[in-house]
Amino acid sequence: MKYISTRGQAPELTFEEAMLTGLARDGGLYVPAEIPTFSADEIAALSGLSYEEVAFRVMRPFVGDSFSDEEFRAIIARAYEGFGHVARAPLKQLDTNHFLLELFHGPTLAFKDFAMQLIGQLFEVALKRRGETVTIVGATSGDTGSAAMEAFAGLEAVNVFIMYPHGRVSEVQRRQMTTPTANNVHALAVDGDFDDCQARLKDMFNDFEFRDGVKLAGVNSINFARVLAQVVYYFTAAASLGAPLRKVSFTVPTGNFGDIFAGFIAKQMGLPIDQLVVATNQNDILHRCLSGNGYHKGDTIPSISPSMDIQVSSNFERALFYAYDQDGAAVAQLMDELKNGGFEVSQGAMEFLSATFASGRASEEETLATIKSEYADSGELLCPHGAVGVKVANEHRKSDVPMITLATAHPAKFPAAVEKASDVHPPLPSRMSDLYERSERLTRISNDLGALEDHIRKTIAQ
Repeated sequence: MKYISTRGQAPELTFEEAMLTGLARDGGLYVPAEIPTFSADEIAALSGLSYEEVAFRVMRPFVGDSFSDEEFRAIIARAYEGFGHVARAPLKQLDTNHFLLELFHGPTLAFKDFAMQLIGQLFEVALKRRGETVTIVGATSGDTGSAAMEAFAGLEAVNVFIMYPHGRVSEVQRRQMTTPTANNVHALAVDGDFDDCQARLKDMFNDFEFRDGVKLAGVNSINFARVLAQVVYYFTAAASLGAPLRKVSFTVPTGNFGDIFAGFIAKQMGLPIDQLVVATNQNDILHRCLSGNGYHKGDTIPSISPSMDIQVSSNFERALFYAYDQDGAAVAQLMDELKNGGFEVSQGAMEFLSATFASGRASEEETLATIKSEYADSGELLCPHGAVGVKVANEHRKSDVPMITLATAHPAKFPAAVEKASDVHPPLPSRMSDLYERSERLTRISNDLGALEDHIRKTIAQ
């Protein structure tokens, strides 16, 4: 299995090389040269299997020779042993033919744990085998950072630096990043928004002297291994509702497009998905684009669903790569135009996107109203991101096709918004009950590439 860049000018890599590299040297994102496909019989055989066994079968074709079967099974087992539910990603019924996929039973109570716990184990095995060390730098709008820190804390071969937008994440999200005690994980509070953090991350990858000097690696959703791990729960959810004998639909609250792109990969593999619905909050650039209005950046407006407060959705580049018939030069041109504020999507590419994805948005008021009404109707307490998803899912549901809405975070990560809507204060799990008493450790830093690179170099040298 080989991996190619969405911009067409970087060398092909193996799975392990692409995983450790992160962003391609031409600025693009790695995707599989070919997407493996599953037969109906192979999908049917997934029913009733453990999450770990489904994960092995779904991801194995993408891994190639990078890991042996024995290594890969052991990696998967270690990745998910700390999850708080035996099903790992259980389904809960909200209404007739509407289901919630609970993705918040991992160590940091968010869907990012599914990918990050796996990546942590993959990196550890690969780096030990190579005898190498790396510096991981990530940008987060709230959940990726804590998931990465949890996954890599204490590993000798890795230093982790997570940039998050100062004052623009929930208190629980911040404390999950600033209270770990391991010496190899570091929280950087950047003066700016998530798009600034993401832009500085890409600048570091494109500064080859710095990149090579600190052996930079990335675990943001630019890393295809992240996307691959998320493909698995599309299969487990669909199989439990009767796939491949009947179709299912998914609604995904998303800002960076990685989670919904995993659904696209699952569909390309043969999973019978009817609709892939993108749900956005008031920062609705993806909904505007998928509605035919081009991709044009605006101001990022802080919201009660901060993980979606994004204007530059990194993984959308991967969708554009397929929409433009895998034309790397065309994608590179669009990304150059994006530096100047945005771009229009060609008619042919727009037809592809419209046929592949539906979309919708939820305002702040609609998000709060959905938390309130869903709690009253089903007893389910949603986090604001899940509420965005449920609101949009209800607008796209069909009577004859099950709709699965992804619940991407535990409501206790956003207690103020949840309590405002429902009058219920969602408690943290007992293992995290002392989070507010733990000492915080962070560095506030300017939105400046030089300052960030200098800080990372000095910290590594200590």
